[in-house]
Amino acid sequence: MLNIQIICIGKLKETYLKSAIDEYSKRLSRFCKLEILELPDEKIPDNLNASLCNEIQSKECENIIRHIKKDSYLIALDLKGKEFSSEEFSSTIENISMFSSNLTFMIGGSLGFTNELLDKCQRKICFSKMTFPHQLIRVFLLEQLFRAFKISNGETYHR
Repeated sequence: MLNIQIICIGKLKETYLKSAIDEYSKRLSRFCKLEILELPDEKIPDNLNASLCNEIQSKECENIIRHIKKDSYLIALDLKGKEFSSEEFSSTIENISMFSSNLTFMIGGSLGFTNELLDKCQRKICFSKMTFPHQLIRVFLLEQLFRAFKISNGETYHR
């Protein structure tokens, strides 16, 4: 069974999003072992400049790196990443599971990832060129993972 780790910067506060995540986590339990790890976000000051931005990014990304499981295939959710159809995403997850039993998805803070962390990733994906709250992207990711497993198993799932 594939071990999927989702590392997120920031805590989920909204109950309706927590409910959606709980529901998809329960649905995914028959396909994979899922772990969602929420790491604290750094406070962004009103007087943000490039130096402070880099410092905050670095702290958040170093924290992510410390929590990545050994021998994990790394995927960053990044606006510059590749966009997939649901079928392509399903095929990608299926292919990864053939050579790795650990898959880690990373959702960064509002300032994104450092190049150092992005360079460690085997893949960068983007759900949309539009900007969404990071908390909502968690729900998108879980839904797409559930859809991917349903597609891989030849089970029906609405299109």
